[in-house]
Amino acid sequence: MESFDPTELPELLKLYYRRLFPYAQYYRWLNYGGVTKNYFQHREFSFTLKDDIYVRYQSFNSQSDLEKEMQKMNPYKIDIGAVYSHRPSQHNTVKLGAFQAQEKELVFDIDMTDYDDVRRCCSSADICPKCWTLMTMAMRIIDRALKEDFGFKHCLWVYSGRRGVHCWVCDESVRKLSSAVRSGIVEYLSLVKGGQDVKKKVHLSEKLHPFVRRSINIIKKYFEEYALVGQDILENKENWDKILALVPETLHDELQRGFQKFHSSSQRWEHLKKVVSTSQNTKNEKCGPWLEWEIVLQYCFPRLDINVSKGMNHLLKSPFSVHPKTGRISVPIDFQKVDQFDPFTVPTISAICRELDVVSTKEEENANEAEPDGKRRVRDYKKTSLAPYVKVFEQFLDNLDKSRQGELLRKSGKSMVLSCVCRSFLVQIV
Repeated sequence: MESFDPTELPELLKLYYRRLFPYAQYYRWLNYGGVTKNYFQHREFSFTLKDDIYVRYQSFNSQSDLEKEMQKMNPYKIDIGAVYSHRPSQHNTVKLGAFQAQEKELVFDIDMTDYDDVRRCCSSADICPKCWTLMTMAMRIIDRALKEDFGFKHCLWVYSGRRGVHCWVCDESVRKLSSAVRSGIVEYLSLVKGGQDVKKKVHLSEKLHPFVRRSINIIKKYFEEYALVGQDILENKENWDKILALVPETLHDELQRGFQKFHSSSQRWEHLKKVVSTSQNTKNEKCGPWLEWEIVLQYCFPRLDINVSKGMNHLLKSPFSVHPKTGRISVPIDFQKVDQFDPFTVPTISAICRELDVVSTKEEENANEAEPDGKRRVRDYKKTSLAPYVKVFEQFLDNLDKSRQGELLRKSGKSMVLSCVCRSFLVQIV
């Protein structure tokens, strides 16, 4: 893994914003084909500068304007906000109450620190390949629900640069959703509820909702390898006591006896499944196979930051921003290869700047050789390990464009049919 020295960041950012940041694709995304007048110009950007200087309500007239300002300010972090009724840079000149957020992508923020009560390998900001499976499961569960349960099409998954992932749902109809509807969607997608003091965070009814059942089916593919082998969640008494706290006390003695008799998490889990599925309903306590799924969901189900998703004016870290602690670029994730995504192989800013230096030196050495007429200059990011991630972003944008063109064709088709009907009606009247 490429080492990163934070003291080098100011110089590295200058090179990154001057030669490597994919401005054309970035503008193409946030302009959405010029969907309405001033759409891009009314978008809020926020820059975090050196020494945590925070500059909100930035807005730009064009791609060129954005480039110049980013190269001038060299932000340590870029956040993206809503599209407002007025230009954010002029928000102080607008009449009180008139400056309103009008559109924004539906966004989700999943952070590994929210799983600290159920992961054993790491804590706080640390991650490792063992716990990264939590992010893989989260992306699979949320993406499936957004596309199949809600019918959304354009979900851009992005690595945060350190310990989590973000999702940007970019469909035109989604960008117009009210805060109330956003709250409803994120509530639907939330099963793990309660703070640090709440032991049992998942409560299911005997009849599982189809969303819960489909989510469990996804987790099943990862559970044994992740939870029973990698995390070893029933390794010793300290750990199995946490799981006993999630089932009725009437089962504790039988489970404890079995746990002491067996020697691996896998054997102990099989014993637990057998006990909870065959237990009778005693003392009015709920017993049955769904108890097993409550444990599975508490340990593996996505934990969403609800406030990020429901608020229209909430900011979220931008794709291709650089994480100032790790130096890793916040890159789009190829969802077709989500199981293979490895945060530790994501390029750091120091790595891609070094790659560019090596290529530039070679190009200078070969400068005396005549270049063929009309040869197009290769974009600098294509000479580095950032290239495949920009390609993933471009494929996402291509799909957005196709969808937009399809919608325009449908609308023009409907208007043609309507005009034909009107003409026919007028002819009959005449």
